Formats: sequence, structure tokens, C-alpha cells
Amino acid sequence: MPLTYCLNVHPGETWEENFATLRGTVLAVRDLVSPGKRFGLGLRLSARAAGELADPARIAELTRFLQGEELYIFTINGFPYGRFHGGPVKENVYAPDWRSTERRDYTNQLATILAALIPEGEVGSISTVPCSWKAWIQSSAEIDVIVDHLTDCVAHCAAIAAHQGRDILLALEPEPGCLLETTAETLDFFNAHLFARGTGLLAAKLATSRVSACALIRHHLGVCLDTCHTALQFEEPAESLQRYEAEGICVPKIQISSALRTDVSQAALDAMRPYAEGVYLHQVKARTATGEILGWTDLPQALDALAALPTTAAREARVHFHVPLHFAGSGPLKSTGALLTPEFLTYIARDPLRHLEIETYTWEVLPESLRATSIEESIAAEFLWLKSR
Repeated sequence: MPLTYCLNVHPGETWEENFATLRGTVLAVRDLVSPGKRFGLGLRLSARAAGELADPARIAELTRFLQGEELYIFTINGFPYGRFHGGPVKENVYAPDWRSTERRDYTNQLATILAALIPEGEVGSISTVPCSWKAWIQSSAEIDVIVDHLTDCVAHCAAIAAHQGRDILLALEPEPGCLLETTAETLDFFNAHLFARGTGLLAAKLATSRVSACALIRHHLGVCLDTCHTALQFEEPAESLQRYEAEGICVPKIQISSALRTDVSQAALDAMRPYAEGVYLHQVKARTATGEILGWTDLPQALDALAALPTTAAREARVHFHVPLHFAGSGPLKSTGALLTPEFLTYIARDPLRHLEIETYTWEVLPESLRATSIEESIAAEFLWLKSR
């Protein structure tokens, strides 16, 4: 099955910066992970880089490079629209959200680019923002706009399939704090909005039946299951996947990632402080002895709140900080990698077309102790860890 790592770990907001990374670091990773063999890639393109790569001459140059190096592209991370490195990102990573035409048009452009790059007969996937940051949504009318824009993208992908024979699938990626946060919320959005209102919208746009429109939505729009994000919700990834499949919701892409996991002792809180950095948002969830889930938007807030709680109030905390898959733990800090059991990996391997993408984008903000090797060696170690399971 297609397995890669997400190139959002590498800085680069222009296409030239992205292409330089492909010619350098990515080839070094390929030589460590899969020497002499065909190697798949997961691109990350900002809106600026996508606009630059859309030039047919650049597409042709990239295609020649990929063919010459035995590389192929099968997925794009279309979640971060703007800058993703080198400064505060935080909630800006969700903007513009799916209420905006900018997000729709950017995603359509990614679909067009991916269709030009994937090999004939292959399927392409694009992971994207799970609609919006939850606090930004103030009315049901805004959800209607989101559904309208998502069905525009389904129509675009359907046109690509009809005219170019390339199959592009869009995958909403549930994340803590977003409109689609839990598996239950995601199921409700698909059933109550996409399969209800969206079907009628798409049928009108394409002048087709509701049955055909619903089938197109089910085919071209699904879920990207990020195992770090499911762990934050104290959900089992296999159970989430099975619930989506039972509802007929496709999961074309799974991002293999691990979150920080710890108890809430004073030693644990002290050990987490180096992870409270200023670039990315690190949502925190804690589970109490009674099973209640507590949540905070970012790690600094959580550290203060957890320190003020009675020591018996919370048994375990999980932090949205992507740590390398091979991170074995340090003192009270562990990872949720234990949830990526051989049984889970065997289960997802039932579908040989499903895309797997290792996603540990936090290299530049990891504590020094976790960056003792080169970035290329760290990425290669993640592949080895995953393959060993």
C-alpha cells in the first residue's frame, strides 16, 4: 500500500523552496528508507506554492524530475493554506476555512495539480481542514456555506475523473478544537449536512439525480484519520475507522502520528514545559478517574489549569504535539504510539489503495534531546519503527 511521509516537516512556502527540498533532503530520505526502489511522496503546498506550480512548464519540469528519480506523488496535505514554519502559526492554520471561497479555490487548484502528477491508474488524496475552528462558527447558515463549497470541490473532482481519468479524493481531517473534532461529530456532519443538504446542492449543480449526487459525495469526499488526533480524544483508531466504514464514509488517507501522553504529576507537568513553544497550537485533553474528558486550547493554559486541579482529578493527559513514532519516552513523558498496534496496522492494510502518511511536522520545535540525529535519520527511523510493527 502507498506509504510516505508528509513534506510539511520541511520549511518552504514557495515552489522553488519546495523543489529544492525534493532535490536534496527528500532524495537523502529516499536513499535511507528505500534505496533503489520506487518511492512515494506526500506534498505540502501553500497557496503561494500551488499557484506557482500550476504553471504547465513547472509541472513538466517536476514530472521529468520524478520520473528520473523513480519518485511518484500520490497525496497532498492541503491543510495549511499559508505559512507553516518560521513564526507563530497557532489558529491561523485553519484560515481561511471552508466558509471562504479562498479555501475552495485553493483546494480545487490542488486537485488539478495532483491530477496532472499522479501516475495513470493511481488515486490521489488531499487532506484538508475539518471545516473550521469550532469557535469561529456562529450559525447554521455558516455550515450551509461550508457544505456548498465542499460540494463545489466534489463537482470539480468529478469533472477531473470524467475528463482526465484521474481519481482525486478529498479528506476532511478531524482535529481537537475544530468543528469536526470527534468521530461522532464527523459522522453527524456527513449524515446531517453533506448527505442531506449537500446531495441536493450537487444534484442541482451537475443536473443529475440525487442518487448519483450522493454517490459522488461518498466517493470523492471522506475523512483523513490522523492517529494523533484520535488519541487526543481518547478514541481507538480502529474503532473510529470501523464506524466510518459502517456509515459508508470513505477514509482514503490515514496519517500515522503520535501524541505526547503522560500522567499529571508535578514531575510530568515540569517535563512538558519545554514543549510549550510558540509556533504551533498544542491542544490538550485529560481524562479523569470518572471518564470525563477535560480540554484546553493550548499547552501553556493546560499546564496552569492542571497544576491547579486536585492531584486525583485527572489520571492522564494527552498533548497535540506530534512526536517521532520511534520516541520511546523520557521520564514521565510517553507517546500514544502504543495505540498503533500490529492489529490496527493489519486492519488498515485490508485496503491496498488506502494512503498512509507519516506526519511529524514538529521537527524544528522539538526539544534538543529529540533532535540528536539529522532530520533525514529521524524520518528514516520512523519508517523502520512503523515497518517493524
